[in-house]
Amino acid sequence: MIAWINIAVLLAVSILLLFFYVRSASPAGREMVIGPRAYQLSFNDRLIAGALEFVITANYILYYLFPLPVPLPDKFPWAWWISVIIAAVIGVPATTLLVIGILHAGEETMRAKKEHTMYGGIYKNLRHPQAVGEVFLFTVIGILLQSPFLTLFSIIYFPIFILMCYAEEQDLLLRYGEAYAEYCKHTGAFWPKRS
Repeated sequence: MIAWINIAVLLAVSILLLFFYVRSASPAGREMVIGPRAYQLSFNDRLIAGALEFVITANYILYYLFPLPVPLPDKFPWAWWISVIIAAVIGVPATTLLVIGILHAGEETMRAKKEHTMYGGIYKNLRHPQAVGEVFLFTVIGILLQSPFLTLFSIIYFPIFILMCYAEEQDLLLRYGEAYAEYCKHTGAFWPKRS
């Protein structure tokens, strides 16, 4: 029973993550409706989205303790240290990309500001380095927990993150207009464009 409740909570929290992140990434659009307080509300929504990611991590750990009775093995057929190596091969570059994106975006990572200028650094080559790095971390957690189910379940976050990035881009087009549209033509969303 705990396993089924945990999965239901995991699915609900994943949907809530999408909802709150999309709201947090839409301050310019919300400002048109509710005024300047939209930026503070977007910050609040970003905090909620971040907290939901910790809940998802807790759900993953709970799943490890109480797996669903599904026709998948509870654990991978190899030693845990092999999972650690696989997780490191995926997780180290993903975390590096996430951290570089956070450093180059600065405060805008959590708190969008109307007067913020467009990014430099890694953002000259990639529009969503934080999302690209972060989305793989759910898979890494599944691998570290030796769970085939969680590793496969982590695929759900790829379309969720794509939707989150799409919503963010629509808002950035409102904030920056033609400059952002031009930036999109020359910069890859999830993979650098060839020159």
